Amino acid sequence: MGYLKKVLGGGLRQYSMVIALVALTIIFNIASGGRMITSSNFQNLISGNAYVLVLALGMLMVIVIGQIDLSVGSVAGFSGMVMALTARDLGWPWWLAVLLALAIGAAAGAWQGFWLAKFGIPGFITTLGGMMIFRGGVIWISRSISVPAPPELKVFGSGYLPDWGPDTGINNSTLLLGIIAIAAFAFTQLRGRTRAAGLTGKTEELWPVVVRIVLVGVIIGYLTWIFGTGRPGTSFPVPGLILVILIILYQTITQRTRFGRHIYAVGGNKTSAALSGVNVQKTYFLTMLNMSLLSALAGIMFVGRSTAAGPSDGTGWEMDAIASVFIGGAAVSGGVGTVFATMVGGLVMAVLNSGLMLMGVGADRTQVIKGLVLLAAVAFDVFNKQQGRPSITGRLFPSRDAKPREGEPQKGTPASSDS
Repeated sequence: MGYLKKVLGGGLRQYSMVIALVALTIIFNIASGGRMITSSNFQNLISGNAYVLVLALGMLMVIVIGQIDLSVGSVAGFSGMVMALTARDLGWPWWLAVLLALAIGAAAGAWQGFWLAKFGIPGFITTLGGMMIFRGGVIWISRSISVPAPPELKVFGSGYLPDWGPDTGINNSTLLLGIIAIAAFAFTQLRGRTRAAGLTGKTEELWPVVVRIVLVGVIIGYLTWIFGTGRPGTSFPVPGLILVILIILYQTITQRTRFGRHIYAVGGNKTSAALSGVNVQKTYFLTMLNMSLLSALAGIMFVGRSTAAGPSDGTGWEMDAIASVFIGGAAVSGGVGTVFATMVGGLVMAVLNSGLMLMGVGADRTQVIKGLVLLAAVAFDVFNKQQGRPSITGRLFPSRDAKPREGEPQKGTPASSDS
């Protein structure tokens, strides 16, 4: 176990989610007769769930500040419908219609962030109102009829990276992306080792870092082969590339910028953050604005994939986004959560959807299973954070001769407090 902890670099919980995701994928592959781990299914899994993962990125930041956004699906549907209508009825070029949709998303976020930041109305209430407003708006402006989308948008919703160069037996764009991913991971691991040595004066052993790089490199290499060797004309999906770019961007924002530190400070303790000089109102406002901007982007990606904007687009999307964040280990009370874990949580939901569909499980039972998974994930998180809880090993093998130290309360009796 000690060697395993060294290889995982202290991120046991983080990597355990990845192990659970891999195990779930293998189980579904066996149960479905090998139809889960195929190029076409993996490509469809990414293309069909990229918009939900985009929403989860924004929802992570909202939940970290201790709020919730119920309007993301309605904002996405409304933005996508406006984009389709302006392109069809007003003759706008596709790129201008896309910019308008993004502007509408930003405006919706500013509107909801204003009520939260200025008047202190909880995000649950402001976005519940937004959900009603924009859901009604979609039906109103569309007259309950689907509207075709500009054909240029198809590449953003269901396109693939192009092939080029010599015949290597694999899509060269996907191959290049895989090589860059392996090199980037190796670089970050080695740089992290150097930084940790500079901060603590202790240098981590090299072999765990090398093993970690090799293991992750093998996984990335296998995924590169899966995505790059599908049927002719396919490769790693463009929506997946957009998602990768956003993951890098938001990982940088949340971990490397002042705004990201303010988000976690506000979520951890709003009063202490304010006393430390954090502008809580500004943090609330920008976080809600960012969420609706990503909602508009998700709506654009979905319309591009479906080639049309419909009056029911976005229905229920907020539930999948919220579930992805909580399955990824974000705290219900705020202040805790990472981009990487949220993406893993979103992929768990995606694999559940895909695997259960391949096994012929209906949408009704799928929703039941997803609800149980969400409940189990949150219950596990809450259980682990309760003070004084013994470990599972401690429950199975309690120490019979363990005695409280001098000054400590007996088991079952509260500690006295003079404060």
